[in-house]
Amino acid sequence: MMQTGIFTGYFPYGLDETAKKIKGLGFNTVQLDLHFKDLDLSAGQITKAKAKQVKDTFRDHDLPICCISGYTNIIHPDKDERARRVGYLKEIIRNARDLGSPYVISETGTYNTDSDWVHDPKNKTEEGFEECRKVIAELSQEAYDHGAVFLLETYVNNVVGSVEETVRMFAQVDHPGLGLLMDPTNYFETHNIDRMDQILNQVFDTLTDKIKIAHAKDVKRSGDDKSEKHADIGDSDALESHTFRGVGEIELPAPGLGSLNYDLYLQRLSEKHPNIPVIIEHLSEDDVPRAKKFLDGKLRANGL
Repeated sequence: MMQTGIFTGYFPYGLDETAKKIKGLGFNTVQLDLHFKDLDLSAGQITKAKAKQVKDTFRDHDLPICCISGYTNIIHPDKDERARRVGYLKEIIRNARDLGSPYVISETGTYNTDSDWVHDPKNKTEEGFEECRKVIAELSQEAYDHGAVFLLETYVNNVVGSVEETVRMFAQVDHPGLGLLMDPTNYFETHNIDRMDQILNQVFDTLTDKIKIAHAKDVKRSGDDKSEKHADIGDSDALESHTFRGVGEIELPAPGLGSLNYDLYLQRLSEKHPNIPVIIEHLSEDDVPRAKKFLDGKLRANGL
Protein backbone atom coordinates (compact mmCIF):
# COMPACT_ATOMS: atom_id res chain seq x y z
CA MET A 1 0.00 0.00 0.00
CA MET A 2 1.13 3.52 -0.76
CA GLN A 3 1.86 5.78 2.19
CA THR A 4 0.24 9.20 2.60
CA GLY A 5 2.63 11.83 3.97
CA ILE A 6 2.90 15.57 4.57
CA PHE A 7 5.60 18.24 4.67
CA THR A 8 6.51 19.19 8.23
CA GLY A 9 6.82 22.82 7.12
CA TYR A 10 3.05 23.29 6.95
CA PHE A 11 3.03 23.08 10.75
CA PRO A 12 4.68 26.24 12.17
CA TYR A 13 5.56 24.93 15.63
CA GLY A 14 8.39 23.51 17.65
CA LEU A 15 9.81 20.10 16.82
CA ASP A 16 7.80 17.93 19.22
CA GLU A 17 4.52 19.79 18.71
CA THR A 18 4.89 19.50 14.94
CA ALA A 19 5.33 15.73 15.18
CA LYS A 20 2.36 15.41 17.55
CA LYS A 21 0.05 17.38 15.29
CA ILE A 22 1.02 15.44 12.18
CA LYS A 23 0.59 12.09 13.92
CA GLY A 24 -2.76 13.26 15.28
CA LEU A 25 -3.94 13.74 11.70
CA GLY A 26 -3.23 10.10 10.89
CA PHE A 27 -0.08 10.35 8.78
CA ASN A 28 2.61 7.69 8.84
CA THR A 29 5.49 9.47 7.10
CA VAL A 30 6.79 13.02 6.54
CA GLN A 31 8.95 15.07 4.23
CA LEU A 32 11.27 16.93 6.57
CA ASP A 33 11.62 20.71 6.33
CA LEU A 34 14.52 22.07 8.39
CA HIS A 35 12.27 24.73 9.87
CA PHE A 36 11.13 24.53 13.50
CA LYS A 37 10.38 27.33 15.94
CA ASP A 38 12.66 25.90 18.64
CA LEU A 39 15.57 24.44 16.65
CA ASP A 40 18.05 26.24 14.41
CA LEU A 41 18.93 24.10 11.39
CA SER A 42 20.04 26.94 9.14
CA ALA A 43 23.32 27.02 7.22
CA GLY A 44 26.24 26.08 9.44
CA GLN A 45 23.96 25.03 12.30
CA ILE A 46 23.25 21.36 11.54
CA THR A 47 25.04 19.06 13.98
CA LYS A 48 24.88 15.32 14.58
CA ALA A 49 23.20 15.94 17.93
CA LYS A 50 20.48 18.10 16.37
CA ALA A 51 20.00 15.64 13.54
CA LYS A 52 19.57 12.80 16.02
CA GLN A 53 17.08 14.88 18.01
CA VAL A 54 14.98 15.46 14.89
CA LYS A 55 15.11 11.84 13.75
CA ASP A 56 14.38 10.45 17.20
CA THR A 57 11.46 12.82 17.75
CA PHE A 58 9.70 11.71 14.58
CA ARG A 59 10.54 8.07 15.28
CA ASP A 60 9.05 8.43 18.78
CA HIS A 61 5.79 9.51 17.11
CA ASP A 62 5.91 6.63 14.58
CA LEU A 63 6.53 9.08 11.75
CA PRO A 64 9.49 7.93 9.68
CA ILE A 65 11.15 10.69 7.66
CA CYS A 66 11.05 9.58 4.02
CA CYS A 67 12.84 12.56 2.44
CA ILE A 68 14.28 15.99 3.21
CA SER A 69 13.60 19.40 1.65
CA GLY A 70 16.64 21.20 0.28
CA TYR A 71 14.81 23.50 -2.14
CA THR A 72 16.92 26.31 -3.53
CA ASN A 73 17.94 27.89 -6.82
CA ILE A 74 21.03 25.84 -7.63
CA ILE A 75 21.95 27.98 -10.65
CA HIS A 76 21.32 31.43 -9.21
CA PRO A 77 22.98 33.90 -11.63
CA ASP A 78 24.82 35.69 -8.81
CA LYS A 79 27.82 33.40 -8.29
CA ASP A 80 28.26 34.28 -4.61
CA GLU A 81 24.58 33.67 -3.92
CA ARG A 82 24.72 30.43 -5.87
CA ALA A 83 27.71 29.27 -3.84
CA ARG A 84 25.87 30.06 -0.62
CA ARG A 85 22.75 28.18 -1.70
CA VAL A 86 24.54 25.14 -3.09
CA GLY A 87 26.79 25.10 -0.03
CA TYR A 88 23.80 24.81 2.31
CA LEU A 89 22.23 22.14 0.10
CA LYS A 90 25.46 20.14 0.32
CA GLU A 91 25.41 20.57 4.11
CA ILE A 92 21.91 19.07 4.18
CA ILE A 93 23.04 16.23 1.91
CA ARG A 94 26.03 15.44 4.14
CA ASN A 95 23.73 15.21 7.16
CA ALA A 96 20.82 13.47 5.41
CA ARG A 97 21.37 10.00 6.84
CA ASP A 98 21.64 11.39 10.38
CA LEU A 99 18.40 13.33 9.80
CA GLY A 100 16.56 10.16 8.87
CA SER A 101 16.52 9.73 5.08
CA PRO A 102 19.04 9.52 2.24
CA TYR A 103 16.78 11.52 -0.10
CA VAL A 104 17.31 15.30 -0.40
CA ILE A 105 15.19 17.26 -2.88
CA SER A 106 15.62 20.51 -4.81
CA GLU A 107 14.33 22.06 -8.00
CA THR A 108 16.78 22.69 -10.83
CA GLY A 109 16.63 26.47 -10.67
CA THR A 110 16.27 29.47 -12.95
CA TYR A 111 18.51 32.27 -14.13
CA ASN A 112 15.80 34.77 -13.19
CA THR A 113 17.07 37.04 -10.42
CA ASP A 114 13.67 37.94 -8.95
CA SER A 115 12.09 34.55 -8.32
CA ASP A 116 13.03 30.87 -8.13
CA TRP A 117 9.98 29.97 -10.25
CA VAL A 118 9.90 32.56 -13.05
CA HIS A 119 11.22 31.71 -16.50
CA ASP A 120 14.40 33.24 -17.89
CA PRO A 121 15.44 32.90 -21.56
CA LYS A 122 18.79 31.38 -20.54
CA ASN A 123 16.94 28.45 -18.90
CA LYS A 124 16.24 26.93 -22.31
CA THR A 125 19.68 27.46 -23.86
CA GLU A 126 22.48 24.91 -24.26
CA GLU A 127 24.67 27.08 -22.05
CA GLY A 128 22.06 27.13 -19.30
CA PHE A 129 21.46 23.39 -19.50
CA GLU A 130 25.18 22.58 -19.39
CA GLU A 131 25.76 24.86 -16.40
CA CYS A 132 22.87 23.21 -14.58
CA ARG A 133 24.14 19.75 -15.53
CA LYS A 134 27.49 20.47 -13.91
CA VAL A 135 25.85 21.51 -10.64
CA ILE A 136 23.55 18.47 -10.62
CA ALA A 137 26.51 16.16 -11.30
CA GLU A 138 28.38 17.80 -8.42
CA LEU A 139 25.41 17.38 -6.07
CA SER A 140 24.93 13.77 -7.16
CA GLN A 141 28.56 12.96 -6.34
CA GLU A 142 28.30 14.77 -2.98
CA ALA A 143 25.23 12.67 -2.20
CA TYR A 144 26.88 9.43 -3.28
CA ASP A 145 29.94 10.17 -1.16
CA HIS A 146 27.72 10.50 1.93
CA GLY A 147 25.32 7.61 1.37
CA ALA A 148 22.57 9.92 0.12
CA VAL A 149 20.67 10.54 -3.12
CA PHE A 150 19.95 13.96 -4.58
CA LEU A 151 16.39 14.07 -5.96
CA LEU A 152 15.74 16.41 -8.85
CA GLU A 153 12.27 18.00 -8.90
CA THR A 154 11.29 19.42 -12.27
CA TYR A 155 9.26 22.58 -12.87
CA VAL A 156 8.23 23.99 -16.24
CA ASN A 157 9.84 27.41 -15.71
CA ASN A 158 13.16 25.99 -14.49
CA VAL A 159 16.04 24.66 -16.57
CA VAL A 160 14.68 21.11 -16.33
CA GLY A 161 10.95 21.41 -16.92
CA SER A 162 9.69 19.20 -19.72
CA VAL A 163 9.67 15.42 -19.85
CA GLU A 164 12.26 15.58 -22.65
CA GLU A 165 14.57 17.83 -20.61
CA THR A 166 14.26 15.49 -17.63
CA VAL A 167 15.11 12.44 -19.71
CA ARG A 168 18.09 14.28 -21.19
CA MET A 169 19.42 15.32 -17.77
CA PHE A 170 19.27 11.77 -16.45
CA ALA A 171 21.00 10.52 -19.59
CA GLN A 172 23.83 13.02 -19.13
CA VAL A 173 24.07 12.59 -15.34
CA ASP A 174 23.79 8.80 -15.17
CA HIS A 175 24.78 8.57 -11.52
CA PRO A 176 23.73 6.41 -8.53
CA GLY A 177 23.60 9.59 -6.45
CA LEU A 178 20.75 11.06 -8.53
CA GLY A 179 17.03 10.25 -8.49
CA LEU A 180 13.69 11.83 -9.39
CA LEU A 181 11.02 13.40 -7.22
CA MET A 182 7.82 12.63 -9.12
CA ASP A 183 5.36 15.50 -9.33
CA PRO A 184 3.38 15.32 -12.56
CA THR A 185 1.75 18.73 -12.07
CA ASN A 186 5.12 20.40 -12.65
CA TYR A 187 5.19 19.29 -16.30
CA PHE A 188 2.01 21.10 -17.35
CA GLU A 189 1.73 24.35 -19.29
CA THR A 190 -1.08 25.84 -21.35
CA HIS A 191 0.10 24.04 -24.49
CA ASN A 192 -0.15 20.55 -22.96
CA ILE A 193 -2.62 20.64 -20.05
CA ASP A 194 -5.43 19.56 -22.38
CA ARG A 195 -3.36 16.46 -23.25
CA MET A 196 -3.10 15.47 -19.60
CA ASP A 197 -3.35 11.70 -19.95
CA GLN A 198 -0.84 11.66 -22.80
CA ILE A 199 1.69 13.65 -20.76
CA LEU A 200 1.14 11.53 -17.65
CA ASN A 201 1.74 8.35 -19.64
CA GLN A 202 4.83 9.88 -21.26
CA VAL A 203 6.24 10.74 -17.83
CA PHE A 204 5.84 7.20 -16.55
CA ASP A 205 6.83 5.49 -19.80
CA THR A 206 10.19 7.30 -19.77
CA LEU A 207 11.05 8.06 -16.15
CA THR A 208 9.54 5.37 -13.89
CA ASP A 209 12.88 3.79 -12.98
CA LYS A 210 14.23 7.12 -11.66
CA ILE A 211 11.39 7.81 -9.19
CA LYS A 212 12.10 7.62 -5.44
CA ILE A 213 9.40 9.80 -3.78
CA ALA A 214 6.11 11.28 -5.08
CA HIS A 215 4.19 14.49 -4.40
CA ALA A 216 0.47 15.21 -4.33
CA LYS A 217 -0.79 18.62 -5.36
CA ASP A 218 -3.00 19.72 -8.25
CA VAL A 219 -2.97 21.80 -11.44
CA LYS A 220 -5.42 24.03 -13.29
CA ARG A 221 -5.58 27.06 -15.53
CA SER A 222 -5.15 30.26 -13.54
CA GLY A 223 -7.84 32.34 -15.21
CA ASP A 224 -7.32 36.09 -15.20
CA ASP A 225 -4.58 36.09 -12.55
CA LYS A 226 -1.27 35.70 -14.41
CA SER A 227 0.91 36.91 -11.52
CA GLU A 228 3.20 34.80 -9.35
CA LYS A 229 0.85 33.38 -6.75
CA HIS A 230 1.63 32.80 -3.08
CA ALA A 231 -0.67 31.75 -0.22
CA ASP A 232 -0.72 32.76 3.43
CA ILE A 233 -0.17 29.53 5.35
CA GLY A 234 -0.14 31.13 8.79
CA ASP A 235 3.63 31.32 9.19
CA SER A 236 5.47 34.59 8.55
CA ASP A 237 8.74 32.62 8.34
CA ALA A 238 7.44 30.03 5.87
CA LEU A 239 9.69 28.97 3.03
CA GLU A 240 8.64 30.41 -0.33
CA SER A 241 8.50 26.88 -1.70
CA HIS A 242 5.57 26.27 0.68
CA THR A 243 3.67 29.46 -0.14
CA PHE A 244 4.17 29.25 -3.93
CA ARG A 245 1.01 28.40 -5.91
CA GLY A 246 2.01 28.96 -9.53
CA VAL A 247 2.83 31.72 -12.00
CA GLY A 248 1.43 32.84 -15.32
CA GLU A 249 -1.22 30.69 -16.99
CA ILE A 250 -1.04 27.74 -14.57
CA GLU A 251 -2.05 27.50 -10.90
CA LEU A 252 -0.87 24.74 -8.54
CA PRO A 253 -3.43 24.30 -5.73
CA ALA A 254 -3.79 21.56 -3.11
CA PRO A 255 -4.76 18.02 -4.16
CA GLY A 256 -8.40 17.72 -5.13
CA LEU A 257 -8.74 21.39 -6.12
CA GLY A 258 -7.62 21.15 -9.74
CA SER A 259 -7.90 18.98 -12.82
CA LEU A 260 -5.10 16.41 -12.42
CA ASN A 261 -6.23 12.90 -13.40
CA TYR A 262 -5.40 11.41 -10.00
CA ASP A 263 -6.71 7.96 -10.91
CA LEU A 264 -4.28 7.63 -13.83
CA TYR A 265 -1.43 9.27 -11.88
CA LEU A 266 -1.70 6.89 -8.93
CA GLN A 267 -2.30 3.82 -11.09
CA ARG A 268 0.83 4.46 -13.16
CA LEU A 269 2.85 5.35 -10.06
CA SER A 270 1.85 2.12 -8.32
CA GLU A 271 2.97 -0.13 -11.18
CA LYS A 272 6.65 0.01 -10.18
CA HIS A 273 6.34 1.76 -6.80
CA PRO A 274 3.51 0.08 -4.84
CA ASN A 275 4.74 1.27 -1.43
CA ILE A 276 6.03 4.73 -2.32
CA PRO A 277 5.39 7.69 0.02
CA VAL A 278 3.06 10.26 -1.60
CA ILE A 279 3.58 13.64 0.08
CA ILE A 280 0.74 16.19 0.16
CA GLU A 281 1.67 19.82 -0.52
CA HIS A 282 0.48 23.32 -1.53
CA LEU A 283 -1.94 23.89 1.31
CA SER A 284 -2.31 25.43 4.75
CA GLU A 285 -2.65 23.52 8.00
CA ASP A 286 -6.43 23.91 8.16
CA ASP A 287 -6.83 22.25 4.73
CA VAL A 288 -4.72 19.20 5.58
CA PRO A 289 -7.61 16.96 6.76
CA ARG A 290 -9.58 17.59 3.54
CA ALA A 291 -6.55 16.95 1.33
CA LYS A 292 -5.65 13.76 3.19
CA LYS A 293 -9.24 12.50 2.91
CA PHE A 294 -9.13 13.20 -0.83
CA LEU A 295 -5.81 11.39 -1.40
CA ASP A 296 -6.70 8.45 0.85
CA GLY A 297 -10.01 8.17 -1.00
CA LYS A 298 -8.25 8.02 -4.36
CA LEU A 299 -5.82 5.40 -3.11
CA ARG A 300 -8.65 3.31 -1.71
CA ALA A 301 -10.79 3.64 -4.84
CA ASN A 302 -7.89 2.44 -6.96
CA GLY A 303 -7.00 -0.44 -4.64
CA LEU A 304 -3.66 1.06 -3.74
